[in-house]
Amino acid sequence: MKISAIQFAIASGNVEKNYQITEQYIRAAASQHADIIVLSEMWNTSFYPENVKDLADNDGKRTRAFLSCLAREYKVNIVGGSVANRRGAHVYNTTYIVDREGQIVSAYDKVHLFTPGHEDEVFAAGNQPAVFELDGIKMASVTCYDLRFCEWVRMAALAEAQILFVPAAWPQPRLEHWQILNRARAIENQFFVIAVNSCGKAGSYQFCGHSMIIDPWGAVLSQGDGREQIITADADMSVIQKIRERINVFRDRRPDLYDLR
Repeated sequence: MKISAIQFAIASGNVEKNYQITEQYIRAAASQHADIIVLSEMWNTSFYPENVKDLADNDGKRTRAFLSCLAREYKVNIVGGSVANRRGAHVYNTTYIVDREGQIVSAYDKVHLFTPGHEDEVFAAGNQPAVFELDGIKMASVTCYDLRFCEWVRMAALAEAQILFVPAAWPQPRLEHWQILNRARAIENQFFVIAVNSCGKAGSYQFCGHSMIIDPWGAVLSQGDGREQIITADADMSVIQKIRERINVFRDRRPDLYDLR
């Protein structure tokens, strides 16, 4: 399975420009015959301008139509990063997943809001996981700060996800955390992790890029740097069965002893 991750500098607050750039990158990745194209967090507004509530997509209508149209045109699956999404009186940080036929197969509202960045003061939190199928394979998606909550990610693995997508807007001072945490989640859950970060600046944030495609052994199959780019790798799904035959952590778990309160 060929997976392409799109990393670019999102224009803070410039929604029209961001849709244009995103379309160009999706078309470029699709022309390289990707099976799945993955975007980063908050690609419609960046993370996040003061007027994000005014800029947010109304019930995700524009984003859903935009991603569905491109998915149908190129017969490609799209994990749509996330967008600022206004539903009623609240704004959510929402990921839409679209299959090759342009159908929305999942929508995920970011569950863990980044309180150091006051995200919780602007956005409402989701409360449901996103586990879905693309091309007959179970997958899951979380968003940025969710990566730090290993219990939340483990739930995806227990739901038999074989690939985890992590759209993010991860800042420069914590690049090493980004790299270590993504590899750790891949190793401990024995699945592929597709971690897609933005680059460039938004306000006081300098995003560190370094999008990564990681296999279940923790090996980095492809990694970007700090520039705009598309990174691509082939995910050999048979690796998952092989690693779980050699080191079956799921068989050896002792959930009867785990109290996470």
